[in-house]
Amino acid sequence: MKTYSSKGDDIVKKWYLYDADGKALGRLASDIARRLRGKNSPLYTPHADTGDYVVVINAEKIMLTGKKMTGEVYFRYSGYPGGIKSATAKELLERHPERLIFNAVRGMLPKNSLGRKMLKKLKIYAGSDHPHEAQSPIVVNADN
Repeated sequence: MKTYSSKGDDIVKKWYLYDADGKALGRLASDIARRLRGKNSPLYTPHADTGDYVVVINAEKIMLTGKKMTGEVYFRYSGYPGGIKSATAKELLERHPERLIFNAVRGMLPKNSLGRKMLKKLKIYAGSDHPHEAQSPIVVNADN
């Protein structure tokens, strides 16, 4: 029996909606990364983008366990000497709550062009409103 390798035409991409209200960041991010990668589908192929679209709402209400709110530090670098900037998870949650989930999911995807393509299918919003009602996303209850 030959191993099945899915083609681009075989894949029907679905839209999923996650509510981040009260959810733990790591558990939510790993579930999102699985859907973006397509590992939840029987048509999963490692070298092809078989994943679905994911919409995350209420990113400002994400939860971090332990002392991660003050102990977790995120860095970004401008490319210039002395251009490194840091922010704790609490500061990042106040200013840009979408980046907290984005950084967690990005770390769980492949570090190549395929991973960047998968990451473009992730839509994160701080509030409960999103412009993707026309796609009629399937609501997912991610357990903590």
